Amino acid sequence: MSTRVRPLARGLGLACALALAVTACGGSDDGGSGGGSPDDVQAALEQGGKITVWAWEPTLESVVADFEEKYPNVQVDLVNAGTANDQYTALQNAISAGSGVPDVAQIEYYALGQFAIADSIADLSSMGASDLEGTFSPGPWNSVHAGGEGIYGLPMDSGPMALFYNKTVFDEYGVEVPTTWDEYVTAARELHEADPDVYIGADIGDAGFTTSMIWQAGGHPYTVDGTSVGIDFTDEGSTRFAETWQQLVSEGLLSDVAGWTDAWYQGLADGTIATLPTGAWMPANFESGVPGAAGDWRVAPLPQWEEGGHASAENGGSSLAIPEASGNKELAYAFIEYADAGEGVQTRLAEGAFPATTADLSSEEFLNTEFDYFGGQQANQIFAESAQNVVEGWSYLPYQVYANSIFNDTVGQAYVSDTTLAEGLADWQQKSRDYGQEQGFTLTD
Repeated sequence: MSTRVRPLARGLGLACALALAVTACGGSDDGGSGGGSPDDVQAALEQGGKITVWAWEPTLESVVADFEEKYPNVQVDLVNAGTANDQYTALQNAISAGSGVPDVAQIEYYALGQFAIADSIADLSSMGASDLEGTFSPGPWNSVHAGGEGIYGLPMDSGPMALFYNKTVFDEYGVEVPTTWDEYVTAARELHEADPDVYIGADIGDAGFTTSMIWQAGGHPYTVDGTSVGIDFTDEGSTRFAETWQQLVSEGLLSDVAGWTDAWYQGLADGTIATLPTGAWMPANFESGVPGAAGDWRVAPLPQWEEGGHASAENGGSSLAIPEASGNKELAYAFIEYADAGEGVQTRLAEGAFPATTADLSSEEFLNTEFDYFGGQQANQIFAESAQNVVEGWSYLPYQVYANSIFNDTVGQAYVSDTTLAEGLADWQQKSRDYGQEQGFTLTD
């Protein structure tokens, strides 16, 4: 995301951002209760009480209703405190002020480390999270560890990547659906030559997409060990992405329409944007935002960097975490376990969410679901395979929110000037390193 937000270290104070103590930097009105055992969680559930949940994900409304019906002595106050960066700013402000901190907060995977490094969210291991090994697909499960030993949230959903493509357009011009990124570049040339109004995709520079592509290419530009951070966009995966994508940028083969705009939806609808490599959460957006193109689009596995490969990456997804300042951690944990690993998962799936749970990803009902929008295709089979093939070992920076906020001023310049992607990545690397040093992180070579 390109919106600049107040960074964690500046919002909470440098000492707080680097504190590796058990207690949180801020406090709630009641003070933190500490994370108990699974027995304590069950006791809190039986006793009941009230918790506040900050989240913007719409299916949680039904989850809350079902949870309260099952446990009538529990009241859940679901608050939309803003989406993504807006909520993170509000959450940081509440933690800093020491009041108004929710008991549960939705936090995207890329931002989780920012709160974990400051001890602003609780380690859920002792409450039962450590027993959930194998419950979630590898990408989200690795992400909630936030580069550390603890478990700082439970995965709510996932975004294993696939290639959405307009079959009608590819058939009309006799272009093969690409299975490798080299073939993707070739297909881009063929489509644009056949019709100058047709572009294989739309990309004006996006931090989340770029890091996901590098992830799939096997890159590990970020290494995190506590407050020691390494940033290196000269690794093989980063270089492979930059060299391949530079061809698309230099040859003008990508539409300069910004994502999620009316023009972008129109391009998806009329076929002038022919593919979209993105996360498995996208089908509902096609159905609601591009209804007129129903039947034109299909889903294919994400193109590979090597012939015959099966590598994938995550793009998007959120966890439910518990702020350290919560006064009722055990009851909060009971809710997030219900929502993310219990009965609430089925509630969310029924409303179109994409699961992070391995049982659902492998269930026949899920795998055999036919998508009318995609011509009856059983697209979940492609998404589920992608989830299993997410490359292991990826890490985000503990200040990824800030790093993403400067993407447009660094890598993004490659889309609007003579700057190359390689040069933009080098600039992003340096500015991210400079910021980390300013905030007191130890930068490794």
